[in-house]
Amino acid sequence: MNLPIIYTDRLILRPITLDDANDMFEYAKLPNVGPNAGWEPHRSLYETTAVIYNMIANKPQDQLGNWAVVYRSTGKMIGTIELHHYFPCFKAELGYSLNPEYWGLGLIPEAASKVLEFGFEMLQLKRIEAGTFLNNYQSQRVCEKIKMTKEGIKKNGYIRYDGVIYDIIIYAITDQEYFELKKEA
Repeated sequence: MNLPIIYTDRLILRPITLDDANDMFEYAKLPNVGPNAGWEPHRSLYETTAVIYNMIANKPQDQLGNWAVVYRSTGKMIGTIELHHYFPCFKAELGYSLNPEYWGLGLIPEAASKVLEFGFEMLQLKRIEAGTFLNNYQSQRVCEKIKMTKEGIKKNGYIRYDGVIYDIIIYAITDQEYFELKKEA
């Protein structure tokens, strides 16, 4: 399946391309971005290019892929968002990262709301979940803003790139909850 281009008030979500490498490296090299999402900071533009190439070329056939989050007013790629661990007509996991220059503006909740809409209305998913590290309060706040429910802590639920095992908080929203919230809006 090809990812659609999705528009929000301030963003364009489009499939990531190799042309996004410079913008992605700008934030992927920072020590406060990757580790909070579970990946090692990038050491070079070459590494970022290879990561994007891998996202595109080695995407499992049953996976959806990654959207580049583009700031509409500048055309700059400022982050990524995806539905991974995708099981058709059943569930997927929401993941995202954002350049810290754009933190605190509500951009990821804006993007994530549209990704939930796509997941539930187009893919007919029954559940979308997200896992965050216990100390990743910004990511937890995103989940709360998009009306995901905190389900609990998954003990030893994630092994990071450096081999350290972490507990993670699991958030989720079901199709029934999504459509009920949409009706109320």
